[in-house]
Amino acid sequence: MNMDPFTKFDQDWGLLTAGTPERFNSMTISWGAMGTVWNKDVIIVFVRPDRYTWQFMNDSDTFTVSFYPEACRQALMHMGTASGRDGDKAAAAGLTPRFLPRGISYEQASETFVCKKIYMAQMAYEDVPPEAQRIYQNGVEPHYIIMGEVLSRE
Repeated sequence: MNMDPFTKFDQDWGLLTAGTPERFNSMTISWGAMGTVWNKDVIIVFVRPDRYTWQFMNDSDTFTVSFYPEACRQALMHMGTASGRDGDKAAAAGLTPRFLPRGISYEQASETFVCKKIYMAQMAYEDVPPEAQRIYQNGVEPHYIIMGEVLSRE
């Protein structure tokens, strides 16, 4: 697979999913990184604690990051603007859940990374560059940085 790591999240977007087959949630992400840390292949994602998906990420040992063909752009837009608190946004987006042995993705995904959570910490507002601090105004809490060891690629 030929992948540009500098556009994969920002321009192509992906879905971050965590939870159990009985109760899970996904959100569109445009912030992320792939690389090697502690001699492990990892994916790093960023989630604000006010997002519904946050509680699933906090409670889960595993998560998935999945990528989609351009034909799914509208579905990804819906997954990023609707809240799972309000109903089954995946069904409304036309996505079909795919239950993997250690995670959840969607049938429409072109690639899914199954990750084991190995590190999580919240960004400190005072350590965020001044030009980026505007993101965290009016009571918006900084993102959590969540690193997952890649267990498999589906």
